[in-house]
Amino acid sequence: MNSRMFRHEPDVRIDSPDRILAASRRFMESRVLLSGFELGVFTALEHGPRTSTQVARTVKADPRATARLLSALCSLGLLRKKDGYFRNAPTAARFLVQGRPDYLAGLGHTVNLWDTWSDLTESVRRGRSVLKAPPSRRGRDFFMPFIAAMHARAVPQAKAIVRSIPLAKVSRVLDVGGGSGAYAMTFARAKPGLLATVFDLPQVAPLTKDYIKKAGLAKRVDVRVGDYNRDGLPRGNDLIFLSAIIHSCSPTGIRKLFEKCARALNPGGLIVVQEFVVNEDRTAPAFSVFFALNMLVDTPRGDTYTESEIRLWLQEAGFGAVKRQDTPFNTTLMIGRL
Repeated sequence: MNSRMFRHEPDVRIDSPDRILAASRRFMESRVLLSGFELGVFTALEHGPRTSTQVARTVKADPRATARLLSALCSLGLLRKKDGYFRNAPTAARFLVQGRPDYLAGLGHTVNLWDTWSDLTESVRRGRSVLKAPPSRRGRDFFMPFIAAMHARAVPQAKAIVRSIPLAKVSRVLDVGGGSGAYAMTFARAKPGLLATVFDLPQVAPLTKDYIKKAGLAKRVDVRVGDYNRDGLPRGNDLIFLSAIIHSCSPTGIRKLFEKCARALNPGGLIVVQEFVVNEDRTAPAFSVFFALNMLVDTPRGDTYTESEIRLWLQEAGFGAVKRQDTPFNTTLMIGRL
């Protein structure tokens, strides 16, 4: 799957009144797509053309309102209409029909983001998320689409990322906050005999085990339950991998986490931090700048960080020879050795 589907770069600069107005209305297209996804409209059209009334009956929605939504989806190019019958366009048939190999199940997470980003104004006023429950205390309804989204992002990237990491002296890997286990499984596949552990929350662990079982790697990749903000990490590792983890933490939390990682590594072990790194004045790249706001609305003290900040925190935890390695996926690897 093309990793560009998971990037967020503004299409144009907002540098005129017309573009200001156009940008202010882009939420309409997003909401139409997400409502179609939430209702299961594309799956309802899986087996061929149907009328809006038939679709409404399947998705349990109002017939007139469903007709208007289907028409809007036609305007986006996701549906086609002929003689009163709607059908999926090729893109929708491939990516938006539940059960298809390329189904974008992670859009369920985008639905959740819609809700949190709606609180951006109040979060800026208060300087923090206004959500009642932090991510670590959310339930299955949040984590299923979230892990699906992270898995969809990781799968097309993991092989290239792991290939760029030296594994000659690595026999045991700890993937902290590893979610679906996509990276842990890729590490296991990359080197015969290498064992990997995914360390994640109790709400996530059953989902992780399902992904690992389906991949046939249960003998090479195991799951340990814990909260990296509260608990110690399993010890005896040659490499600790943190992908898209520290942006959910405060600077103080990151320092403590890096110290835990140092204690959990064997002498000479590696730490690899994959992140959306911002430049030193925090104005680029656009994905990382926008992601800082995503952390504002969704976490208690999360943020995106600069190379110099991450480098300093790694060095304070005892890691030397820290180097930066950019990837083709809007991310940066910061690699250090004990």
